[in-house]
Amino acid sequence: MWSRGCERVDPGPISARLPATAAMSPEKDPFARFLKHFPKGTVLFNEGDEGEDMYIIRAGKVAIKKRVPHGETTVAVLEKGDFFGEMALLERIPRTAGAELLEDGDLIVIGSEIFGDMIKSNPEIAVRMLRKYSLRLRETTKQIEELAARTEAKPALGPGATQVREAKPKVVAPQQSEAIAYFLSKASGNVFPVFKSDSLIGRFDSVTGMTPEVDLTQEDAARNISRRHARVVVKEGHFFVAEEIGTMNGTFLNGQRLPNGVLTPIKDGDELTLCRLALTFRLPAAPG
Repeated sequence: MWSRGCERVDPGPISARLPATAAMSPEKDPFARFLKHFPKGTVLFNEGDEGEDMYIIRAGKVAIKKRVPHGETTVAVLEKGDFFGEMALLERIPRTAGAELLEDGDLIVIGSEIFGDMIKSNPEIAVRMLRKYSLRLRETTKQIEELAARTEAKPALGPGATQVREAKPKVVAPQQSEAIAYFLSKASGNVFPVFKSDSLIGRFDSVTGMTPEVDLTQEDAARNISRRHARVVVKEGHFFVAEEIGTMNGTFLNGQRLPNGVLTPIKDGDELTLCRLALTFRLPAAPG
């Protein structure tokens, strides 16, 4: 087993969190032989291609491209820790998009024959896959409901009648409420406000398109923390924090490792550490 350097942390062997320069031997990582280097500009596959491999990015960036009437458009840019190509592997269907290296990169190429072993070794990948498909299902359901609502609301027009397009009402953005708490980075001094009574802490996930309420993407340049790392919750006026299911690199409150998925009280001045990223939890000062 290898370690990222976070105390008391022992994540799975094929996690994409390994530093790009780290050496992986087959003895320590049975998936090391599946790590491949690709130069900038390499087209991994095109939309419509057959395929039985998925990819996990260890280093570099990959553009996901879709065909449009006048060429191709980039729909997502994936980076270290992201995965793609799993639909062709799971469903044996042609590629629904293309993939091209935007810079030199190292990718773990996972075939169907070792997919099961990968899931067992790195449950975070499995959890993120489930979230990705859950989000896709919610979006599809919403689109169906909106289409049905428009169909029902559309009036029947008599012969020769002309439908008048109604002007859409102007939407006024709601005013931002006051923060109910804050996280202060001990390394940079940056402040991360908490506005909701149930707020996710983590990084932007380009696979699912999800941005957490407490977004530490820019703060965590080393990509040590998970995209859905922890959650701060308010219940009956008291604050709690819990590590999210699937988090691998550890969450510590005042130096004590938090159990996965268990709400733990957090107080003003407590130190919350997500792997190596230390944050101080602060409550707003009471009005004088």
